Amino acid sequence: MPLLCAGLTDRGVVRKTNQDSIFLNPEHKCFAVADGMGGHRGGDIASQLTVQTLTECFTKASTDTAKVNLIRQAIQKANTLIFEKSQTESNLSGMGTTVVSLLVDKSKAYIANVGDSRCYLFNKKKIYQLSRDHSLVQEKMNLGIYTREEASKDKMKNILVRTLGFEEGVKIDFFEYTISKNDLFLLCSDGLYGKVCDEEMNEIINHHLPKLEEASTEDLQQTVKTLIRRANQYGGNDNISVIMALAQSKAAAQETN
Repeated sequence: MPLLCAGLTDRGVVRKTNQDSIFLNPEHKCFAVADGMGGHRGGDIASQLTVQTLTECFTKASTDTAKVNLIRQAIQKANTLIFEKSQTESNLSGMGTTVVSLLVDKSKAYIANVGDSRCYLFNKKKIYQLSRDHSLVQEKMNLGIYTREEASKDKMKNILVRTLGFEEGVKIDFFEYTISKNDLFLLCSDGLYGKVCDEEMNEIINHHLPKLEEASTEDLQQTVKTLIRRANQYGGNDNISVIMALAQSKAAAQETN
């Protein structure tokens, strides 16, 4: 299935460095966002190691490799590299990163995540969160202690219960989704959704992409820029990363090109 894609990462207004990393590879239909943490340099190294590892694994894999196994091996490898580096270099002790990845194969989308970077689906003018955060607040939501609206106001919403690099092994969540024409996937770090709520993201996407079947790469890029700009307008106190991937029919893709 043809894909249009666009993505950006932004330092934000407050932070002095950007510890987010992203990659987009439309040829191999693979995408990822990683949000690093830990020390002066630890976060950016952890996120960079993750996207580098995923890029190598996803682009060099055999076409008959089972996609879930491929993703699992790639993320586990990234986790091992980060953990070992944090154990051997004292200035990187405690570093880690989140990751959310999207791998498209024919009509299937394979999504994996660790931490609280998210994957959303925009379909028929509505937005849905496909991934589930590995955060303390999400655990409370799972137990029925919080509603989604109450959780957004919790002062401990940034505390994670699962990241890459924290332990030798890591549990990865997987989601498989059958793609329909004009499905739009959005991957992002918490720098976006922590400032721009789902409803406002939906409004922005609807405004910039009113007819997804007619959208161009430039339209997607402008939408990404608007989302990041809006997060910065609301304070921009974290790094902000956004990737969009739009599934098009072959006919629509040929017209766009």
